[in-house]
Amino acid sequence: MKPAQVAELIRAALPGADVAVASDDDTHYSARVVSQSFTGLRGVARHQLVYRALGERVGREIHALSIEALTPAEAAAAPTQRGRLG
Repeated sequence: MKPAQVAELIRAALPGADVAVASDDDTHYSARVVSQSFTGLRGVARHQLVYRALGERVGREIHALSIEALTPAEAAAAPTQRGRLG
């Protein structure tokens, strides 16, 4: 699965999210997801939203996924990794 496909699945589940996904081998991914939906949620709950968006693909086409899940305010305050993610 291409990184762009993973990003689209996440965007479909989290409308308005800013999503960047990278992969060197199309099975191991890193994702940076900035969404208002994360406001008030702890890290585990944020990751669960992203995993839910990907469904059964996790463990099949998606063997590993590193997630950076931020609110827009957190993203504005944090250094960006966009140069790393495509």
